[in-house]
Amino acid sequence: MYESGEDYIETIYLLKKRNGTVRSIDVARELGFSRPSVSRAVSILKKDGYLEMDAAGDLELTDKGRKKATEVYDRHKTLTRFLMATAEVSENVAETDACRIEHIISPATFKGIKKYVKSIE
Repeated sequence: MYESGEDYIETIYLLKKRNGTVRSIDVARELGFSRPSVSRAVSILKKDGYLEMDAAGDLELTDKGRKKATEVYDRHKTLTRFLMATAEVSENVAETDACRIEHIISPATFKGIKKYVKSIE
């Protein structure tokens, strides 16, 4: 999955946790994207089996989508904590950088970072 797809499903996951329901317009507002861009992404995510849309237009992650979203979110949270602890940057800076790193980090490196973060908590 591409970085943008990961961003979309992570955003849908977080909006669902926060608001209970998610519509395409909510995703567009959260990410600052146009409605047509979100509509195109939703179509791709549906086709790839990560997302479903009910008759009312509410977005629901499939089991596959939820699994991927929780993995991405875990990387994001762990990397944020890691950057704050090791680089001593603000949460805002750590969040921004974690969002970039979470898409390209290797599983082996992430495993080591996660182990380190757990050891310092």
